[in-house]
Amino acid sequence: MTDENFLRNLITFAGYPGLFLIIFAETGLLIGFFLPGDSLLVTAGLLAATAVAGIQNETYLNIYYLNALLIPAAVIGDAVGYYIGLKLGPKLYSKESSRFFKKEHLLKTKAFYDKHGGKTIIIARFMPIIRTFAPTVAGVAQMKYRKFFQYNVFGGVFWVLSMTLLGYFLGNIPGIEKHIEKVIVVIVFLSILPAIVSWLKNKFRNKKVVSKKDEADA
Repeated sequence: MTDENFLRNLITFAGYPGLFLIIFAETGLLIGFFLPGDSLLVTAGLLAATAVAGIQNETYLNIYYLNALLIPAAVIGDAVGYYIGLKLGPKLYSKESSRFFKKEHLLKTKAFYDKHGGKTIIIARFMPIIRTFAPTVAGVAQMKYRKFFQYNVFGGVFWVLSMTLLGYFLGNIPGIEKHIEKVIVVIVFLSILPAIVSWLKNKFRNKKVVSKKDEADA
């Protein structure tokens, strides 16, 4: 997914309906954790500004239509995730990992939710993988839907607008169209940076635990 042409081709191929389904699936379905939410939104905004969303004479993305469509996708997606957690409850934690379901992601999100509470629904919007499982964990925890709805709407609006408008702002920089591939690569890297940082922290934390255990055994 780090190929600079991947996101551009995906957006061109998917169009508005495809973008809606991708954002909905990443935020509402447990199998959507691998989808490129942040980078997709920023790239869509970038392409909307630079008028290179398609190949030559194809229709370009409109930033207003883009936000009007993807904000509901993000909000509805989280609502579905919450409903899944509410209905399935603790059964999810006993479910074994599979190709389309990673139990460790669910457990990490639960730990994050236990630490940050309801604010997780907003914070998680900007964290790959965790944003997929956060609404489900809130449902399992039986957060009051009125409270969840407020966090969901605010988080959904803020996430989509901040990402697409960031791309749109970048796309309006003079000469940016000559370096759009490089910009997309940077966008992809920044979108996965939180996951990389989290992985490194866990790796060093595990090393410290092993080191202390070895010292104790010695």
